[in-house]
Amino acid sequence: MHGILLLFVQIGVVIVAARVVGALFRRIGQPQVVGEMVAGLMLGPSLLGWAAPGVSAALFPADSLALLGALSQVGLLLFMFLVGLELDPRLLRGRGHAAVVTSHVSIVVPFLLGALLALVLYPRLADASIGFTGFALFMGAAMSVTAFPVLARILAERNLMRTRLGAVTLACAAVDDVTAWSLLAVVIALVRADAMPLPLWASLGGTVLYVLAMWFVVRPLLARLERLHATRGRLTQDVLAVVLLGLLASAAATEGLGIHALFGAFLFGAMLPRAHDFVRDLTEKLEDVTVVFFLPLFFAATGLRTSIGLVSGADMWLFAGLVLAVAIAGKFGGSAIAARLTGLSWREAGALGILMNTRGLMELVILTIGLDLGVITPALFAMMVLMALVTTFMTTPVLAWLYPDRLIRAESADAEAAPDRATVLIPVALPSSGPGLLRVARALAPADALRVYGLHLARADAPLGPLADATAGPPAADDALAPMRAAGASGGVDVHALSFVSRAPGADIADVAHAKGADLVLMGWHKPVVVENVLGGTVADVLRRARADVAIHIQRAFSPWERVLVPVGAGAHDRAALALAARIGRITGAEITALVVDGDAPDLPDGVALRRVESGGDPVGALVGVARDGFDLVVVGLSETWASDATLLSSGHERLARDCPASLLLVRAGASPGALTSFDASDAPARERRP
Repeated sequence: MHGILLLFVQIGVVIVAARVVGALFRRIGQPQVVGEMVAGLMLGPSLLGWAAPGVSAALFPADSLALLGALSQVGLLLFMFLVGLELDPRLLRGRGHAAVVTSHVSIVVPFLLGALLALVLYPRLADASIGFTGFALFMGAAMSVTAFPVLARILAERNLMRTRLGAVTLACAAVDDVTAWSLLAVVIALVRADAMPLPLWASLGGTVLYVLAMWFVVRPLLARLERLHATRGRLTQDVLAVVLLGLLASAAATEGLGIHALFGAFLFGAMLPRAHDFVRDLTEKLEDVTVVFFLPLFFAATGLRTSIGLVSGADMWLFAGLVLAVAIAGKFGGSAIAARLTGLSWREAGALGILMNTRGLMELVILTIGLDLGVITPALFAMMVLMALVTTFMTTPVLAWLYPDRLIRAESADAEAAPDRATVLIPVALPSSGPGLLRVARALAPADALRVYGLHLARADAPLGPLADATAGPPAADDALAPMRAAGASGGVDVHALSFVSRAPGADIADVAHAKGADLVLMGWHKPVVVENVLGGTVADVLRRARADVAIHIQRAFSPWERVLVPVGAGAHDRAALALAARIGRITGAEITALVVDGDAPDLPDGVALRRVESGGDPVGALVGVARDGFDLVVVGLSETWASDATLLSSGHERLARDCPASLLLVRAGASPGALTSFDASDAPARERRP
């Protein structure tokens, strides 16, 4: 079979095997990555080569593995960059005495035990060309690693992120990641010393200078990328290209220094700015292709080099059991005892120990480096791959036994009681509209739980559709957003300003809302209603495209809201409008009245009164009539009740915009209930107000 064609077949087989076995492991409560690791092992001589040697030889001939291995190394570079990107230094702050002590002990104890284990293994399983010092240091570093990415996902899946256990464990794992890779860098420099053109002192000294340069020179330069991202409101292809070039340059630098390219990829990711949106956007761009495409290739390349058959005979299996026992005793035992001595309960300490014992993919990365360098033999490599699989596989069931769901729910109760956080995107064309829109946002969440993005889109060819004044061009970004930012500063809300030139405002607003994780897109409306469908243009485009909830504010007056009316029905848009109105009542203290027109009353949130009216065939007229009864704001879902045709914004809504005496908030629900448009209905009956 032709080389490229064979490569395509190999990649297809690897990806299918990874997805299928990963899905099977998910069904038994294991992280998918564990199944993918096993799938890679199954494709190698341990299973496929043993059960069907002819198929294995045809599918993975020895002379074809170099290209597959090269692709897997590219995937590893991306993965280590993502690991560094995910490593948040803030995890290391304020975690208390337990995290500090446990993180150090969870490195020192397994490192020492690994070095002691080397005394037993070196005469029997080491290559004679490798000195004992390098072998012992490598064994210590390999025993010290924790799979930070896998651990974080297990914590998220088990809802442990907001517990004390989750906080301490993440802090310990972050320290372990940095320390283990630093130790490994030293080990690699020592082992490679004879084969490198640089002397050992130059390699180590150059590494120190490289780290200092990354911190004091490269890190400030990278901060400019974050500022550019914040200004643009999204991750552009140019910024992504700069990041990838920096990743390659950092990897090349560390490879040249003799400490392996993966260390450079990891450190470059750790140097990037910690702004949540920047990290999230980078991760979204790279994570899926890395996890779905590249990492299974690495697992397959590892599996093809792993032969469980090398572990044969009672002595070899005894050594394999000894490797596993030392790994568990060092990481699980050391972490658990240290955590207990610092004040955690035995249950918490045991759970922390089993989490820290998760080796996963990080262990395979280190073992592959050791095998490539010749520090460990294929037989010892197979033993330690088995250790990585067993320690990772045991995490989920043992954690479920030590820390059942009822304890997690109890510890998370306080966090659940905290105020809901909300992210609101406010596109602004006219400076005068900003404060009014911000007022609506501030009525939806407390200031300390509200994140607001002000977005100004500049168009050279035309005004910004219904968001702009037809007689004037778009103002400069600073001029457009300054009044809203000033209003936010006076109210304790930090407005993050975004601006860029746009040729498709509706699409760009929807894209920015998705990139920023907005719960609500809040838009203004400035033109008088003089023709039908003036709520079209950019507003209608955003309503069609945005995945988040969307609200359109039509302001009549700036006086405080004391009475808010919300017509309700059974549709998703009506429920979203009711939820927003209920939040306004809780935050501002306004009196909220739900209006039922010709129908049955749905379940209502606490504090919402109920009023009924007969429409006489004119529901819009009935709503306008009730709104004249002293209401300051009417919150209306874009449902069929108020539509006179099949469009989302119909002539019925135009009539509301023209005739309603109160300010209006037109609400369109997103694809799923957001943080601002979901509520638990009260069990108590609604209070009914008669007209």
